[in-house]
Amino acid sequence: MKSLITTIAILISSILVAQTSIFGKVTDTKNQPVFGANVYLDGTYDGATTDENGNFKFTTTETGAQVLKISFLSYESKTIAGEVSTLNELKIVLREDMESLDAVVISAGTFEANDNSKVSVLKPLDVVTTASALGDFVGALQTLPGTSTVSEDGRLFVRGGDADETQIFIDGIRVFTPYSPSPNNIPTRGRYSPFLFDGITFSTGGYSAEYGNALSSVLLLNTIDEPDQEKTNIGIMTVGANLGHTEKWDKTSLSVSASYINLAPYIALFPDRNDWEKPYEGAQGEAVYRQKLNNGMLKFYAAFDTSNFELTQEDINTTEGVRFKLNNRNFYTNTSYQGVLGSGWSLNTGLSYTIAKTDFEFIDNDITDDENSAHLKLKLKKRFNSRFKLYFGAEHFTTKFEERYSSEIVSPVNYGYTNNNTALFAESDIIFSKKFAAKVGVRGDNYELSNEFKVAPRISLAYKTSQNGQLSLAYGSFYQNANSSALKFDQTINSQSTNHYIMNYQYVNDGRLFRAELYRKDYDQLVKYDTNFESFDSNFDNSGSGFAQGLDIFWRDNKSIKNVDYWLSYSYLDTERDYRNYPTKAQPSFANTHNFSAVAKYWIEDLKSQVGFSYTFASGRPYTDPNTNQFLGEMTKSYNSVSLNWAYLISPQKILYLSVNNALGFKNINGYQFANTPDASGNFASRSLRPAADQFFFIGFFWTISEDGTDNQLDNL
Repeated sequence: MKSLITTIAILISSILVAQTSIFGKVTDTKNQPVFGANVYLDGTYDGATTDENGNFKFTTTETGAQVLKISFLSYESKTIAGEVSTLNELKIVLREDMESLDAVVISAGTFEANDNSKVSVLKPLDVVTTASALGDFVGALQTLPGTSTVSEDGRLFVRGGDADETQIFIDGIRVFTPYSPSPNNIPTRGRYSPFLFDGITFSTGGYSAEYGNALSSVLLLNTIDEPDQEKTNIGIMTVGANLGHTEKWDKTSLSVSASYINLAPYIALFPDRNDWEKPYEGAQGEAVYRQKLNNGMLKFYAAFDTSNFELTQEDINTTEGVRFKLNNRNFYTNTSYQGVLGSGWSLNTGLSYTIAKTDFEFIDNDITDDENSAHLKLKLKKRFNSRFKLYFGAEHFTTKFEERYSSEIVSPVNYGYTNNNTALFAESDIIFSKKFAAKVGVRGDNYELSNEFKVAPRISLAYKTSQNGQLSLAYGSFYQNANSSALKFDQTINSQSTNHYIMNYQYVNDGRLFRAELYRKDYDQLVKYDTNFESFDSNFDNSGSGFAQGLDIFWRDNKSIKNVDYWLSYSYLDTERDYRNYPTKAQPSFANTHNFSAVAKYWIEDLKSQVGFSYTFASGRPYTDPNTNQFLGEMTKSYNSVSLNWAYLISPQKILYLSVNNALGFKNINGYQFANTPDASGNFASRSLRPAADQFFFIGFFWTISEDGTDNQLDNL
């Protein structure tokens, strides 16, 4: 018995001798103790949790070199490697994790519309349930501050910039022809279906060095990565019909859709101010294929659309009016890959190709435009830690544009150009703390036609002033080619430039968001010419200049009133420019000094309905009255429009939808047309340019057939 006790004592003694104590203290960067941090030896069960003073202590029988890991929520994990015998009296400092939800974000000049964004201004659902938008994502974005109301055009005019100064990208790859063509005084629409996108970023200025060849803004559209289920969508509307289907497999999915629009029945019931010989008719098809790979996602997107119409529009100089006929075909394809390479590296790459052909006849002029464009892009990202990320890459754009012109008095003649632009870019995200961050980048563009290489620095800073508020600053230089209407006649025109200066304050708290942004844009080297419009006999140069400055305010609230979501936006714009054929610097005809939008949506549970309201106000726009001899010296009256919509759920998957634009019938005026020559008393006669129709009515029935039996198209309306 005595020998047994002795043996046990020896064994216990040897075990105790083999154990090593590991102890220390964990604090944050402000020397405050971290309570509850996990401290353990990697690959073992040996470890402990820090107490209220940040202290920890545990023993282990492990020997030799070991790895000690320390982790705690909202802090960066830390690793210490060394001999077990040296892991004592440790003083461990944990840094805050800069990717936590309460960390500062760069926001100057950018509106996020992404369900996964830390700061969402608009979500994809908003894009298609805004009453005034008519299902067009561009129409919904026109309710945001920074945009001008140019109701007869339909494109994005941002902060004193022409519509050509905004570029659109799908999955980071350029879209060269994003809008469907339309006749004068009838707004165009975006070509692509809004329900394909789950993320939208609208940069009204100061955008990333990754994007170029845009003087004013970029609109980034990201397609859905993975559909949630298989489903079929059917739509029957007063203007046409659509059909879509999504099929889903283990690692792949395919979404296809087709739509047909014909305005002939609608115009027969509600005639407008045009004399239509053939009302608008269009067809569209889209497909998205997605393939999950081991370390990434491959997407293939393709869209084809065709449209045609023929009409005669009133004209003060021609008693019989002006005949306009158009036939357009457009094909766009986009392939993109996003994947992880390992060791903190990731890759984004893609390619787009566009084939666009437009045949149009204007009075006795026959014009055929052919455009073939491509964009190739490669982007690498290195994540060193949550405080520092580096992005860099290269891209190439190529465009071949050809125009054939003929008339009764002009023999057929060809114009056109081939343009190649190559760019390099690099940018870094530097998170100094949860309160202070910076994005610093530079872009270099080589413009082949003008033989220029332009370097464009970009920088954004953000500082959290409180738990829910932050202040941001941004500066950037931006360059852009002249557009095709000038380049087809003169390929030696230099690139145009602008500098952006932005200061932004943003407050986000429990369903409420407030933004206020001051900005200044200085334009230089704008294209000018000495004829009434761009022509083969124009003399082009880059002597134009201008500025735009103003204030944008946005407020959104979906918490204060039960079942009500609303937002308000206001923009003040002060701008002048000397470009095109302007004889002097003036406020351009597309710019409103004041723009205001109010959007509200109310869900009525008892009626299973969502009702929507949109109001748009815009102050008058300049026009030239030849009777006053003052260039752009007169103003149109203010623009007003109230739009209403109603979506009624007949059943969980069947929706009846009604909407009316300009429900109160405001008599808006887009501008004035004056006679080319004065009458006997020396006065130039004029007529007001009214919208083709004061109101637009829409009725649709939408039916979704899905696996779970509850999914519907409310987010597509």
